[in-house]
Amino acid sequence: MCPELAVQRTPCSLATHTQLTKAMKGSLSHELETGLPAAEVWEVYGSLLLGQLIPELLPNILSKVEVVIGDGGVGTVLHLTFPPGIPGLEYQKEKFIKVDNENFVKEALVVAGGFLDLGFLKYLVRFEITGNADKTSTIRSTIEYEVGDERRASFVSTNTLACIAEAITKYIKAQKSAEQTPR
Repeated sequence: MCPELAVQRTPCSLATHTQLTKAMKGSLSHELETGLPAAEVWEVYGSLLLGQLIPELLPNILSKVEVVIGDGGVGTVLHLTFPPGIPGLEYQKEKFIKVDNENFVKEALVVAGGFLDLGFLKYLVRFEITGNADKTSTIRSTIEYEVGDERRASFVSTNTLACIAEAITKYIKAQKSAEQTPR
């Protein structure tokens, strides 16, 4: 079972943004080999289906995902509601700033609530689905962040993204298996 927003400390670099303010920037990534073709994985990750499946498959991570505006393309804004019991996180709004259907890359930037309420200046999640030579694929999930208080960097973890990648991979495999099973 995947942990709920587990905390992990990572090395980061300091970058000066103004003469008076220093912010810590960082990036974390997780990769999962799926055993599935990239196009099949992208059918979920590249669409709004991902937001529909997470509350269903992993209600301990997200209890609800609603489309505020958009159709899943660039500019789409989602309202994510976290389950009770995650300190400091009730909801957040994410905006898709990149949806590349040719290279299988999606980026979502937190624009309200969530990590911004915890003191983050920037919190971006990127999903990249890469096809491998053996017709399988890898899900690379990356978090890029910027935070004014370096102690807050300990809130950043790819554990949740790893859980999502595992659950979605199992879901796709189960769907394929059900389609191939004679009735």
